[in-house]
Amino acid sequence: MTQQTPPRPGVEQAAPRLSLTEKASLTSGAGDFVTEAAPEAGIPAVTMSDGPHGLRLPKESGDGGQVDLHSAAPATCYPPAVALGSSWDPELAHRVAGALADEATAHGVRVLLGPGINIKRSPLCGRNFEYFSEDPLLTAELGGAMVRGLQESGVGAALKHFAANNQETDRMRVSADIDERPLREIYLRAFERIVRRDRPWSVMCSYNAVNGTPLSENTRLLTDILRTEWGFDGIVMSDWGAVRDRVAALRAGLDLQMPGTHGRTDAEVVAAVKAGELDESVLDTSVERLARFARRVTGAELAGPRMSVDEHHLLAGEAADRCVVLLKNEGDVLPLDRSGGSVAVIGEQARTPRYQGAGSSQVTPTRLDAPLDLLRELSDGAHVRFAPGYTVPGGAADASAAGTAEALGEEAVRLAAACDTVVVFLGLSAAEESEGFDRDHIDLPDDQLRLLERLVAANPRVVVVLSNGGVVRTAPWHDTVPALVEGWLLGQAGGGALARVLFGAVNPSGKLAETVPLRLEDSPSHLSFPGEEGHVRYGEGVFVGYRGYDSAARVVAFPFGHGLSYTTFAYSGLRVVPVGDAFSVAVTVTNTGRCPGREVVQIYSSGPAGSSVARPPRELRGFASVSLAPGESREVVVEVPRGELAHYSAREGRWRVEGGAYGIEAGSSSRDIRQSALIEVEGDPSDVALSGRSTIAEWLNHPVGGPLLMERFLAARAGAGAAGGAMEDPTMARFLAGMPLDVIAEFPQSPVGPAGVAELTALAAAGTPPGSA
Repeated sequence: MTQQTPPRPGVEQAAPRLSLTEKASLTSGAGDFVTEAAPEAGIPAVTMSDGPHGLRLPKESGDGGQVDLHSAAPATCYPPAVALGSSWDPELAHRVAGALADEATAHGVRVLLGPGINIKRSPLCGRNFEYFSEDPLLTAELGGAMVRGLQESGVGAALKHFAANNQETDRMRVSADIDERPLREIYLRAFERIVRRDRPWSVMCSYNAVNGTPLSENTRLLTDILRTEWGFDGIVMSDWGAVRDRVAALRAGLDLQMPGTHGRTDAEVVAAVKAGELDESVLDTSVERLARFARRVTGAELAGPRMSVDEHHLLAGEAADRCVVLLKNEGDVLPLDRSGGSVAVIGEQARTPRYQGAGSSQVTPTRLDAPLDLLRELSDGAHVRFAPGYTVPGGAADASAAGTAEALGEEAVRLAAACDTVVVFLGLSAAEESEGFDRDHIDLPDDQLRLLERLVAANPRVVVVLSNGGVVRTAPWHDTVPALVEGWLLGQAGGGALARVLFGAVNPSGKLAETVPLRLEDSPSHLSFPGEEGHVRYGEGVFVGYRGYDSAARVVAFPFGHGLSYTTFAYSGLRVVPVGDAFSVAVTVTNTGRCPGREVVQIYSSGPAGSSVARPPRELRGFASVSLAPGESREVVVEVPRGELAHYSAREGRWRVEGGAYGIEAGSSSRDIRQSALIEVEGDPSDVALSGRSTIAEWLNHPVGGPLLMERFLAARAGAGAAGGAMEDPTMARFLAGMPLDVIAEFPQSPVGPAGVAELTALAAAGTPPGSA
């Protein structure tokens, strides 16, 4: 494993060797995807490229100034994050990232702009295909594996988009208005985990503002939290065009404006320093960070080419195999019989596949596998016939050449009626979901839904295969088909993966990384997405994705973590054992079916009862996968750090574990819990200073104040005071729990008078135990 290369001795201090103008020039790009060099200070230029799921070699905008989002050269297109998220396989993500680094190195690219780890707040977000999940832990495990895979191979990662970049509507101006707890627990949590553990060499700030302050000028996020609190030691670069005020951005902690502005904003920095509006030491700090970054990425030991183009394609296919999710399979319609029977393959997307999202991450693939070709190749004795059924932009079927769209439908219906099984490919086009705009709905195209209805009427033995970068609504039509496969966008080798799954050469093991709702209106963010007048209020708080669906007990089409197999698995013997500052969660999984398979074991926690904050019924705390032969059993062990049980206390400004009984659950999805246990967890002491305005409940929950107050109640009861026994009456205890102590102090026969409030507050602050005052 290649270690991160530290800066070379003797060249650490770059700023003293540069003029003010030279220093300012380093803080913006020399071009669209290259940084400025300063050879006299030992600072080389760094070439970057888009590349969350494949290398998009940049075309500089010099060609007529036109924006061209296509790659300058072919590269392997791996499954985008929307698919890779469903693999629940960090080791696979690590291998894919290593292969991405191979191709980057071959083209002289030293920083890949990715991975994207923003949370899927709404199914409408047009860029959801670039993000892993609605859950921050799953996102961090997969995103962190990609950071390690890139940097261990000598190519820098640019973790993006920091932060709360959860929509494309008004993306360059909108303020994401988020309370502190959801900001920390949901939208910053994956960034925090990856920065602390995996040490990315750069972070890309997003276009949007958070709570009114643009990210490029957000001192609290870029400096106070990212650097001071989390210990980030890399550079912060802007998303392309995200900087509004170059001087304010530098002051906030943004090191590199991208792309370059031909010296215009460099001059603004120089003028600000000369006018005393920007302390030159601020500029020097960024220059030293940029120098360290440039030396780090250009001096890192490269792993060197490890695979050929063909081997990269094979890896892309292996990755796609893991990403396919079998949502439904009634009557074991799947896998298809390879040795005989007839299969009607319907849908232009079987012949002209959509395999990646639209926007800045578009890859020119080295080759492209169409599902139809691979189905025919794998069919053996089965007879595979095809009808396009509908048209797609750029597809081979042309409605005018074929006659009419109605004629395409008639042809498809006739074929469906004549075959044993129908496999229909449905999905979205790039015009319906892309970077740059959000979707208006989550439905499949009307022409496809009308075709599906006719096909089911002609032959009820229908398998639907979906191709989409964001969740699509499957209700109510999913009740009319016996089998449903979520194929997402699977990269250039996805056609082979779908064929292998459909024919049973690969047993599907993908699990949903996001919830599929029955209706868009059921989404927790629905009423506050995408906002208005430049602001979007994250009104659902921490109840994002499955946390919100489960808390509201909403029926969903398919829950978070769901995914079927051609075999079955049984869980038994859950054990939870404290090990140091963590819990070892072990459960035995048995393959109870007839073929080998892989199961992803998901560990959730719930509780504790009586929590001081609102909590969802369960939250993902860890996961692991196991591959088993028929009849084989194996114990799966997942370590859950105690800190994973913490919530972020906005009042105390820190993460805090509450004491009490927590539920630990092992399941096959968030709504398929197989085993559960209770564990007692000792809580962290509260940092909140008690006062007369603190409630009785807050006093009683305090490790020092609680015993002190109870001592007064017990003393009052012994003296036959009516209020002294109030805490023994459950109804009265609940009545009093929310009342401030200084209000109760005014009651007749109160165990604590006004003078006693001040006395108790002083004793609690001093940590004085009961009976010692």
